[in-house]
Amino acid sequence: MDNAKKFYINGEWVDPIGTETMDVINPATEEPICAIALGNSADVDRAVAAAKAAFETFSQTTREERIALLEKIIACYKARMGDIAAAVSQEMGAPVGLANAAQAPAGLGHLMYTLNALKEFSFEQMVAGNKIVREPIGVCGLITPWNWPLNQIAAKVGPAIAAGCTMVLKPTEIAPINALIFAEVMHEAGVPAGVFNLVNGTGPDVGVAMSSHPDIDMMSFTGSTRAGISVAQEAAKTVKRVTQELGGKSPNIILDDADFAAAVSRDMAGMCMNTGQSCNAPTRMLVPASRMDEAAAIAKATAEAIVVGDPSDAGTQVGPLVSQMQFDKVQALIQKGIDEGAKLETGGVGRPEGMNRGYFVKPTVFSHVTNDMTIAQEEIFGPVLSLIGYKDDEDAVRIANDTVYGLSAYISGSPERAKAVASQLRAGNVHLNGAGVNPGAPFGGYKQSGNGREFSVWGLEEFLETKAVIGFDAA
Repeated sequence: MDNAKKFYINGEWVDPIGTETMDVINPATEEPICAIALGNSADVDRAVAAAKAAFETFSQTTREERIALLEKIIACYKARMGDIAAAVSQEMGAPVGLANAAQAPAGLGHLMYTLNALKEFSFEQMVAGNKIVREPIGVCGLITPWNWPLNQIAAKVGPAIAAGCTMVLKPTEIAPINALIFAEVMHEAGVPAGVFNLVNGTGPDVGVAMSSHPDIDMMSFTGSTRAGISVAQEAAKTVKRVTQELGGKSPNIILDDADFAAAVSRDMAGMCMNTGQSCNAPTRMLVPASRMDEAAAIAKATAEAIVVGDPSDAGTQVGPLVSQMQFDKVQALIQKGIDEGAKLETGGVGRPEGMNRGYFVKPTVFSHVTNDMTIAQEEIFGPVLSLIGYKDDEDAVRIANDTVYGLSAYISGSPERAKAVASQLRAGNVHLNGAGVNPGAPFGGYKQSGNGREFSVWGLEEFLETKAVIGFDAA
């Protein structure tokens, strides 16, 4: 990776001001892939200054100019899809099939949905003789995670470009190579100097410097609730807008009139996708208490059929967790489930049989979980399912909402009954009968899952300020 030890600032690949570096680890082998440069507050200052200067002209570009730029970015992204997928698979452990079918295409999808939103968006309207204008908010700080890296980069960069904003991106330092390729895409597409800038680094060094920077007008953050709180606290010092997509502990209600075998099997496998490292993963499966053992048997059989292995193998369904830290966290929470009395149906602590290196975990099913147990309340971020029994629909809704999170929820059952339950759930996305994430719908959460919404027109709106020109008609 030619640019691993450089940052992209003001349209150029530049050397960092400091000398600190960090190894990027392949989670399947525990061996270094390369080393990246780690930035500091001085690097952030340089990137923000470039973005601030570029905002003066880029904010004045026309809709047509930004449409043409997004179209060029999309074309260049398509040309690098293979490289992006390979990087994601190598640095964060996504199976190559998932990387090619979902990880890399997710970024492309958000760019395309943003382009369509921009073409139709109304930036001006008249209300009672007053002109209401939607304008770019300014310089934006973007902080993105490692679990769906291109999904989150594109879901922020795309609408920022569409709105006429300039930006500084701090991608995850755990899996940063794909972001460096994305920066190369932006350069190849001819994004004007200073509009897009990238600085690698840690949260305490670069993230804090961005969140508290007086010349950054908005922070868009995706990551843990703990880190999101830090971003909000630092951003409060300069009263900047903060939009966040944080953690989740999504309930998955299987109603008693659902196709039980199909729903439990489908959602067990879906929960394990991306090694369970999805903020909206349906990790709490709520089933009628009288059918707990039936559900457990289906989930157990599904889990034991999942192929865990080398992400580069075409037949692998579940790769490793992203890091030693994540591995240790998931192992500790699995042990906590055992210690607190949940019934371990399959999986458990330790690597899968025959594996002695890599951050691999066993797809794990706990049954007879109560919602006050640690594994029912904390976000595990691994392929670990908690089966919780409920008495009736009212009890299911109560348990589902009994969480500090509210990102997503899932329901399977007869359509009318599922819709009735959906109306009672405190979550930003409610998926009915296996419906997946849709980039044409808003994405974001209630409660400690964050604020604001991303994707399509809703993502574009987050990067705009509203101005009222009073008495416009009378002037």
